[in-house]
Order: sequence, then C-alpha cells, then structure tokens
Amino acid sequence: MVELTEHAPEWADQFEDEALRISRVLGDNLTSIHHIGSTAVPGLVAKPIIDLMAEVASLEACDQAQPAMQLLGYEAMGAYGIPGRRYFRKFNADRRRTHHLHVFLNGSDHAIRHLAFRDYLIAHPETAGEYGNLKRKLSKIDGGDWDSYVSGKEKFINSTERLALTWVAGRGE
Repeated sequence: MVELTEHAPEWADQFEDEALRISRVLGDNLTSIHHIGSTAVPGLVAKPIIDLMAEVASLEACDQAQPAMQLLGYEAMGAYGIPGRRYFRKFNADRRRTHHLHVFLNGSDHAIRHLAFRDYLIAHPETAGEYGNLKRKLSKIDGGDWDSYVSGKEKFINSTERLALTWVAGRGE
C-alpha cells in the first residue's frame, strides 16, 4: 500500500546522516552521494522513504562492500531491473522501508537523469505540484496498490525527464 506524507524538513537531515554512514562503507570508491526522489524536493508529497544515489568508480568494488552494507541494515538487490545499477533497501524494526540506495557508475546516464529530474522539480514548483497531485490521485487507486501507483507515474516521469535533460543541457551542465 502506498502511503504519502507531506514534505518533512527532517528528511534532509535523515539523508545527511545516512549518507555519512554509506560514505564510510563505500570509502574511496564513492565519488559522490545525492539525495534524490520526492523526499529531496521541498514541498513535494512523498512516501517517507529516503532515496539516495551514490556514484562510484567501480561497481565491482561496490559488490565487495555488500557485507558491510548489510551491517548497516541494507538488503542487496543487485541490479533490480536496471542494468548498471546496484540497488539496496533498508527497513526499520517494523519491516517498513526507510531508505533506498541506488548505486551507479560516476557520470552514468542513469545518474544524470535522476539529478536532472530532481533539480528540474526543485526549480519548477508548478511541475512539482502537478506531480504531487498525480501521486495523491494514484495513491487512492486500487486501494493504494503499489504497481498501479508506479505505472501511473511513468508517463509523467518520462516526459518530465526529457524536459529536465533539455533544461540541464541548456544551462551548460
């Protein structure tokens, strides 16, 4: 079931705390770590799950860090449907997801599009508002069914990603 929450300022602090723990595990392999997803966009309604994206020099070195990531409470999911990604998820004591970690090679197309989407929503609050309204509507369909929610967002995300990538390219980034 999809549960949405109004934006919470403490999400930024939760990101910082978790990013520090992950940075210690990934060490020199880590080139950067970012707060992505809806919890990274001020004012946007979101599932209260912190999405982090790490860019690394080596996916193989990331794979070798899996035991240490498990000690942080993360479950390693492999590519989980996206070639070139390593995906981890973390649960609390009640088995509710609290964090998602997406790991990509530094500068990969996936990393670029995630950052462009986030930055575009932050810079275009009207688009973020449209996205929030869509998410609220989808969270009520089929009793908050996860698959309906995810597939319902796909068209909006894809079209906004295209706009975001063009917008970023136009800024010279």
